Amino acid sequence: MSVVSSPDAGPGRTADGDPHVLDNPALASLTGPHARFAERRGRVLRYPVDVSPWLALPDDPDERDWADLAALAGPGAEVPLPGFRGRLPAGWEVTFRLEGVQLVDDGLAAAPDAEAVRLGPADVPEMLDLVARTQPGPFLPRTVELGTYLGIRRDGALVAMAGERLHPPGWTEISAVCTDPAFRGQGLATRLILAVAHGIRERGETPFLHTSARNTNAIRLYESLGFRLRRRTTFLEARVPQDQPDDRAAVPVPYELVRDSG
Repeated sequence: MSVVSSPDAGPGRTADGDPHVLDNPALASLTGPHARFAERRGRVLRYPVDVSPWLALPDDPDERDWADLAALAGPGAEVPLPGFRGRLPAGWEVTFRLEGVQLVDDGLAAAPDAEAVRLGPADVPEMLDLVARTQPGPFLPRTVELGTYLGIRRDGALVAMAGERLHPPGWTEISAVCTDPAFRGQGLATRLILAVAHGIRERGETPFLHTSARNTNAIRLYESLGFRLRRRTTFLEARVPQDQPDDRAAVPVPYELVRDSG
């Protein structure tokens, strides 16, 4: 389906007028290819807290949805609201705001890389250490389960990595792109981005990614590789009001129920 709005015009819509899956990519992921991860309360879904901080509100959250989100998170908790453009209910407080961009593959020269190695659960301690030193964005103990992660090692040490995060139908997000400061300037991140993109393309899907709108150097790099701006977005975090009497825990949702609700 083609998107008929411009990248700067807010959420795009398909040719038949429906919202595009990339307008709410966490919801599309958790009701699609990542349904096995979904924890649900009403119409609100989230990843397990050790997998990803991303959660999914419906496109038109109402009072019940906000109450369900509060019950999932707990009183006083801070929750991410990526891409949310509406008004918060009374009592909710914005604690973080970052303007961002969403870019999509528009001619990447995707290719495998002979030096890139597949990373798995045994590599997580090194991956967490590299993330802590480079701050590419959230990467948690089970994030590696979301998709393929590739790394480059030098003298046995992990010095660069990139991998897959959100997975809306037909699309896969490239994320956790980072390089040890001592090895920057060698093109390792570029090679890994193209290698991860190659794997995505091999599945018949399209790569996309998010980054800060202020990260102009990264945006220039991504655009030089063949990404184009699809839309601007906002990464928010908000604090749940303290007065939330319903504290029932989130529970995993059977795959069939999540799939049928999409």
